[in-house]
Amino acid sequence: MMVPSPREAAGLRGRLERDVPMARHTSWRVGGRAERVYRPADLDDLAAFLRTLPPDEPLHWVGLGSNLLVRDGGLRGTVILLHGGLDRIERLDARTVRAEAGAACAKLARATARMGLAGLEFMAGIPGTVGGALAMNAGAFGGETWARVRQVWTIDRAGRVRARAPADYTVGYRSVRGPAGEWFVAAALALAPGDGRGLERIRALLARRAATQPMGRPSCGSVFRNPPGDHAGRLIEAAGLKGVRRGGAMVSERHANFIVNTGGATAADIEALIRHVQETVERVHGVRLEPEVRIVGEPEEGREA
Repeated sequence: MMVPSPREAAGLRGRLERDVPMARHTSWRVGGRAERVYRPADLDDLAAFLRTLPPDEPLHWVGLGSNLLVRDGGLRGTVILLHGGLDRIERLDARTVRAEAGAACAKLARATARMGLAGLEFMAGIPGTVGGALAMNAGAFGGETWARVRQVWTIDRAGRVRARAPADYTVGYRSVRGPAGEWFVAAALALAPGDGRGLERIRALLARRAATQPMGRPSCGSVFRNPPGDHAGRLIEAAGLKGVRRGGAMVSERHANFIVNTGGATAADIEALIRHVQETVERVHGVRLEPEVRIVGEPEEGREA
């Protein structure tokens, strides 16, 4: 069963594209083609679109594509692009802000600082959206997303929106488990009164990030979770892997927990380098690093990572 076009599905206001290169929508700038990509106009439009889909249609939810590796053979099914549609940020009361899943974390950090609120400055260092931050309990500079969550809203394949409490989820380090078949569309975040220096702190955090992380080449942010009591970057550097390459992919010489696209990298190059880093660190240190990045899609025909 084919997904209907906007003209075939009455009332849809978003944009549906077919055969879309996912390199346009991932921060690594690699990835094969998606069969379909839908960018909803707003939450009501997203719900209406989901109701047009067959129950077995594969769905892939993408924000800024900063924690995502799409294999070179592309994606079957439909990609839902939340950034640019579901990105509203609003103040609910004196200390609570509601942010939709497509809002960029850095934009949310700045917006709340301008509101005179404190607590989300760390989000300026997260290169993704609120939806992705909720899905993995993203963190930076010592802060974590779910420490501020008061309530979330989710949507299911039937387009039903539910409000849920943090108690409905099991949250850990870069890990969130909750009701199956639901995706985050918004969150209410509890903040504190600011001291007027929020934007100044954000600028300082971003300067610190620029001094320690590779900013000039495409990457996904941190590739691996930190193992208990240690740091993935330290283990990778101690294993002598800084600067190691596979095709156009390279372990950053500035921060070893980053893999950068030096130009012309394929998803297969990056996946092969991820595996090489895992195998080398396990051989040298006896620690198996677990990726933060999601790897999805099909290998290019006749070629594997």
